[in-house]
Amino acid sequence: MVTPARPAEVTTTHARNHANLRLKPGTAWSDVFARARAAAPEAFGDDRLFNLWGGRWRAVGVPLPHAASPVDGTPIAGPPMIELPEAREAIGATMEDHKHWRDVSLANRRARVAAAVDAMDAHRETLALLLVWEIGKPWRLALTDVDRAIDGVRWYLDEIDGMLADRTPLPGPVSNIASWNYPMSVLMHAMLVQVLAGNAAIAKTPTDGGAACLTLACALARREGLPVSLVSGAGSRLSAALVRASEIGALAFVGGRSAGGQVAAALVDTGKRHFLEQEGLNAWGIWEFSQWDLLAGHLRKGFEYGKQRCTAYPRYVVQRQLFDQFVEMYLPVLRSLRFGHPLAVENDDDPLPDLDFGPLINAAKAAELAARVDEAITKGGVPLYRGNLVDGRFLPGQDTSAYLPPAAILSPPPSCALHHAEPFGPVDTIVVVDSEAELLAAMNASNGALVASIACDDEATARRMSAELAAFKIGINRPRSRGDRAEPFGGRGASWKGAFVGGEHLVRAVTVGSDPNERLYGNFPSYSLYPET
Repeated sequence: MVTPARPAEVTTTHARNHANLRLKPGTAWSDVFARARAAAPEAFGDDRLFNLWGGRWRAVGVPLPHAASPVDGTPIAGPPMIELPEAREAIGATMEDHKHWRDVSLANRRARVAAAVDAMDAHRETLALLLVWEIGKPWRLALTDVDRAIDGVRWYLDEIDGMLADRTPLPGPVSNIASWNYPMSVLMHAMLVQVLAGNAAIAKTPTDGGAACLTLACALARREGLPVSLVSGAGSRLSAALVRASEIGALAFVGGRSAGGQVAAALVDTGKRHFLEQEGLNAWGIWEFSQWDLLAGHLRKGFEYGKQRCTAYPRYVVQRQLFDQFVEMYLPVLRSLRFGHPLAVENDDDPLPDLDFGPLINAAKAAELAARVDEAITKGGVPLYRGNLVDGRFLPGQDTSAYLPPAAILSPPPSCALHHAEPFGPVDTIVVVDSEAELLAAMNASNGALVASIACDDEATARRMSAELAAFKIGINRPRSRGDRAEPFGGRGASWKGAFVGGEHLVRAVTVGSDPNERLYGNFPSYSLYPET
C-alpha cells in the first residue's frame, strides 16, 4: 500500500527523527498574511481576500470554507467565491478598462508595467512565502516562480517594440483561467504581457491555491494603473462570463483535458482567439544509451515540486537490454530525494531547507494518487520502488495527509489509470520495450504531449526517432521545459488547442495584425506548423 501513513504513526516516528524541527520564525501563515495585508491593505480584509474589477477591491463573494494549507493543514484565507452575476459585472468593467487602455501609448504602458514589476520585486519574498503556504512549493522553487515572472516580463519590456510593429490590441480583453501550480511565472506573467500589448486582462484565481499570492500581485499592478481584474469562483458557474462572453477578445487556459475539452467546446463556433494548454503524458525514451551519470542528474531535478508540472516526465520507456543499468542508476536517485515541510528548520537562524518537493496540492489528491498506485499494482504492475513518509522532514505531530513519498511502477497494465494518464505527482511508470517501434508507441500513449526526450548515444538515431513523437518539444539527452522569453511553447494532439505562446507568439496571440487573413502559429484543425526539435 502507498496510502499516506496515519498521523499517529508519523508523530511517533518524527518525534524520534526530527524532534528538533520547528517552524522558522516569521514564516507562519499569520505572519505572511500580515505582511501581504500591510503591503496592499486595499486587497485584504482581517482574514479574507477581496475580488478586483473596475479598479476597486470588493468585499464580495463567499470565502471558500475550510480552506487549509497543504503544508500542514493550517487554516488559510480561501478564494472569495462569486457567482455569475458578479462575474458578468466584472467582465463588463474589464471591457471598459480595455476601451481606455488600448489607446494608451506604448511608452506609457511600458513605464507602468515596469513600475508594477519593480513593486513585485520589492515584495518577492512575501509573494514566495504565500506560494509556500498556498500550494506547498519549497522555498527555492517558490522564489524561482516569482523571479521567472519578474525577469520574463522585463525581457518583454526590452523587446516589445519589434513585436508590436503594425499590430494593435484585440477588440476585447483577455480572459485567463489557469491551474494552481505556477501562479506567478505562468498566470501573472501572461497577464502583464497581455497588458503591455495593449489589452485589459481578467483572471480567475485557481480554486485549489494561489489566490492570496495573485491578490497581492494584482494589487501592486493595479496601483500602477494597470487594467487587471481578479475574481474567484467555480469555473462551471462562471464559464458563461469568463469563457463565452461576447466582450472577451481571447481566452488563455491552463488545466486538465476534461475542463479544457469543455472550454474548447464552448469556443467552437465563436471564432474567439484561444490558447488552451492541457495535460499530456510526457515520456523519456532510453535506447542504445550509456551516459548514466548525465541522465541521473536530469532525473533527480525532474522531481522538483513533486512533478506537479505540465512539463514533468512521469513515464520512462527503456530498452530491455538496458533495463538493469537503468535501475542501477534510477533507484539511488529516488532514495536521494528530500521532501517534507518547506518551512521546518532545526535552529531559528537556519536557512529554509532546500527540498525537492513538499506536499501535493491537497490531501484528496494525495489519496487519489496513492489509490492509483495501488490499483496499478493490484492489476499486475510491479512496485519497483515505494518510498515512506518516515523519510520526510516533518514537524512533530504535523498533519501529513497531503504528502506522498516517491513511487515507481514497472509495467503498469493498460487497464489502470497510470498506464495512460499523467499522475501529476511524484510517481513514475516504467515500460520495457524490445524495438524502436514499441518505444515510439509507448511514448505516444496519451494522444499528444507537451514535451518528450530521447536518451541515445547516437544523435542521428535519436533525431530520426523523434520525428515520430507526438510532442511539441523534444530533447536529445536532455529534458525540455515550457521555456521563457523568445522560446515558443505549445503541444500536439489533445495536449494543446489553439495559438502557441512564448516570445512574439504570445504577443501575436493577443494582438491583431494588418493582414486580415493572418493565421496564428499553433495547433489548429487542419493546420500543422511546428518548430524544429
